[in-house]
Amino acid sequence: MGAFGNLLGIRCSVQLGRGPVVMPAPPLLMESVLEIEVRQATERDSGFKIVLSAGREGPLGMFGPPFAGDERFQRGARVVITVWTGVKPTPIFDGIVTKSQYIPGTGAHQGRYVMLGRDLTHVMNQEQKREAHPAQDEATVARKIAATYASYGMVPDVKQPKVIDPPIPLDRTPTQTCTDLSYLRMLARRHGFKVFVDPGPLPGASKLYFGPVPLPGMPQKAMSVNLGPMSDAYDVKVEHDGESFAAARGRVQDRATGQTTELEIPTAAKVPQSLMPDHVTQIGQGKTTETTTSGFSLARMMAELMARVEDSASKVLKVTGTVDNARYNDVLKPYRSVQMRGLGTPYNGTYQVAEVRHRLKPGSYSQTFELHRDGLFPLVPVITPEEAQP
Repeated sequence: MGAFGNLLGIRCSVQLGRGPVVMPAPPLLMESVLEIEVRQATERDSGFKIVLSAGREGPLGMFGPPFAGDERFQRGARVVITVWTGVKPTPIFDGIVTKSQYIPGTGAHQGRYVMLGRDLTHVMNQEQKREAHPAQDEATVARKIAATYASYGMVPDVKQPKVIDPPIPLDRTPTQTCTDLSYLRMLARRHGFKVFVDPGPLPGASKLYFGPVPLPGMPQKAMSVNLGPMSDAYDVKVEHDGESFAAARGRVQDRATGQTTELEIPTAAKVPQSLMPDHVTQIGQGKTTETTTSGFSLARMMAELMARVEDSASKVLKVTGTVDNARYNDVLKPYRSVQMRGLGTPYNGTYQVAEVRHRLKPGSYSQTFELHRDGLFPLVPVITPEEAQP
């Protein structure tokens, strides 16, 4: 694989193409890779950067860098990046090139060609639409929109909200006046859901997820801090934000009856991630946000208040750091749960992976991470079984 040989059982592969179809990258690209960086996040757009050596030399140097004229490396190309641990493929990115840069440098071997891009949500954000969705709730709309991108290997993974307010055509008809991505994110915010493209389980395939985080399932392989030869994470920092959690209160005038109702959500209704979650220990002691609106139904207002409380409750404890993947011998995936050990009893336990940033270079692979949790002390004092590996 050129520069990306076997790194203690870890390898990297890249596939390129125009449109939905991708093929393995040519040997020239893999031999020219200097760095690959991928960001996957729940709160921000996911993106990638590939830096290639592109020095002009030899009799063909007058024609410019070797990648500039190939449409597979230009804006609009599709890129799939996969990390292999042993024989198991883990797609870490599936997206579209949105920008390219050429840096000539001052010598024959100092030129750089840089490819920058976004994940497949980019194709969902290109066309503003005006479309009605009569008699369809949020989950139904999400499945319908996801189906229009099946040519990219995308399948829907849609969860049903806790509070359902189905639109009755005689009362209202939901109408989309923006891009598919913007509309899905607006629907998701009503219920505290997230919308993202989760690459995998195989290269070229992905899931459009519409639902709560973390994803259901067993935790990933535990990360270890300050445990001698067992350690695989470093530069770890823990922040406990006592002002993060906020209750929510609202007043809504029902559009059908005109009656005004006051609602208050003092604590989160989600399953706790810790033994002492702040949304339980600080009931009545923290701040409260207030919303007044009209035109909403009572059910929709309740869903939005619950989403606001649960979002603030999940970010009380934040852990950042870097994991050495050669030691970890796996890929830390975002949007899921993972366990930490070696931080001390109050901070050990299960966290939600909110963001990861992959950094691959010839001879090294590491990930920086950001983890969230709702409070101190783990629910169980031991490491539970890891998620099953395919």
